[in-house]
Amino acid sequence: MCRYSLLHKDWKDEFSKLLAGTATDLLISSPFVSREGTDFVLGRLTRSMRSGVRLHLLTNLSPQNVCQGATDPDAIRSLAERVIMTSVTHLPRLHAKVYVADTRCAIITSGNLTAGGLMRNHEYGILTTDSVAVRQVRQDIEDFGHLGARVGFKQLMAYCEVAERIQKAYRKQLSSARKAAREEFARSFRAAEEELVRLRLQQTSPTKIFEDTILYCLKTQGPLTTRQLHPLIQALHPDLCDDTVDRVIDGQHYGKRWKHMVRTAQSHLKERRLVEIVDGRWRLRPTDG
Repeated sequence: MCRYSLLHKDWKDEFSKLLAGTATDLLISSPFVSREGTDFVLGRLTRSMRSGVRLHLLTNLSPQNVCQGATDPDAIRSLAERVIMTSVTHLPRLHAKVYVADTRCAIITSGNLTAGGLMRNHEYGILTTDSVAVRQVRQDIEDFGHLGARVGFKQLMAYCEVAERIQKAYRKQLSSARKAAREEFARSFRAAEEELVRLRLQQTSPTKIFEDTILYCLKTQGPLTTRQLHPLIQALHPDLCDDTVDRVIDGQHYGKRWKHMVRTAQSHLKERRLVEIVDGRWRLRPTDG
């Protein structure tokens, strides 16, 4: 059996087989998730699979995606409600569309978990059953996922309410030329952004997020100066690194102070002997032995 195969528009057929053949662990990385996408997954998981398979979903719950209908938080809530061992991670800069069953099979594709990605668009990708490649793909996506925010079921339900308000305000703005409608949407959009930041920081801190991100960047990019680190960190966490906004949430400032927090994170990592600076570049400290 060929360990690699090319996928075209009908890639959903291979995705269907991947889902049906999952034994214990299903990893889905999709920036956009719609009701059609979650229904597709649910339709291929038996009742015993829904209670026995661990599902880890990485997605982008940004207000912009919600407004445009690219991501449906309520569809994700329904998926998490019916697949008991589901964990959801929000990553603002997620772009990878990857689907992995156990360490048996992986699909890397251009297709999102949406009606367009599964049925309408001309997508392209590759499927592999090479165990070494599958493990590497899973590890890479999981490593990146650790930089995101785990969203518990109660948090997801709360964000669904925020999403509903912002969608209503967005539709009202589109159908009205009134300044009040635009201002209402702007307030709702900002509230949704701040709710996502709260979700990210409920079980951690910005400094810890920056520590993990520095380690990730040094692992994937090699030694870097602080100046080189800054744009990489900002690209991964735009919600925590907005130079134009001094955002205050629950008494904490986020935005203009982010570079100071990065310096604090670097100091913590150095004190814990996880990183070192050599010739002006930060690098992972060699492990003993």
